[in-house]
Amino acid sequence: MSMQSLSDRADDLEERMSRDLDDVIVKSVLYVSGELDPTAVRPPPPKANGQHYLMAPDPRLLEMPAAPTLIDFFRLRFGPAAHLLQSARLAVKNGLDEKTVMACLLHDIAVFGLIRADHGYWGAQLVAPYVDEEVSWAIRAHQALRFYPDESVGYDYPEAYVRMFGPDYRPDPYIDRDYQAARAHKWYMTARLVTLNDFYAFDPDVTVDIEEFTDIIGRNFRQPEEGLGMDSSPSSHMWRTIIAPTKFL
Repeated sequence: MSMQSLSDRADDLEERMSRDLDDVIVKSVLYVSGELDPTAVRPPPPKANGQHYLMAPDPRLLEMPAAPTLIDFFRLRFGPAAHLLQSARLAVKNGLDEKTVMACLLHDIAVFGLIRADHGYWGAQLVAPYVDEEVSWAIRAHQALRFYPDESVGYDYPEAYVRMFGPDYRPDPYIDRDYQAARAHKWYMTARLVTLNDFYAFDPDVTVDIEEFTDIIGRNFRQPEEGLGMDSSPSSHMWRTIIAPTKFL
């Protein structure tokens, strides 16, 4: 490669980095609702001459590959996701089938990469096109089941929830409705095992690498050739949002 072409590439890189740094980043209403009144007039921040609103991945974030895999998201968008990795390892240690292990590995990815509120519902929708229906159902159902004990598997209402939400907290009616429906479902125990392996997977001294689950992911996650977010699945837009959460439109 000639020195001129290397120089041109360096100049192009410098120009691109400068442009990225100068782009105006605007957070979506959802990211600031509560801190700001979502019903108030909120014009985009002004931009100086030559500036543009960001229409690309946020330069402050680690760059994603052109065709990102689930493992790429764990490394570049979901990390540190020690809780998910511990939960999946615990499921393997307990001899659970690979569908349940996958559900444990993915059950809280919405918390780590997208949104906390109703994260089980969001997470299930995010992965539904790529996993067995039982896996996405279990992720969705764990949202409700975690608030209800089940003596048959030794799952009690977590003391942590009492500390976090107070002793008088009661789940919303839609959570109770979905819990009752899940109890009667054929895959109830899959979701219940997710809550059980969720509860005991918060050890700060345990380190697990996502590579430990490469084979299980390969057998149980339908990775699109184009990359997550680059395909045309019903949830590909959600993966693209995780890739570029501050894109203007």
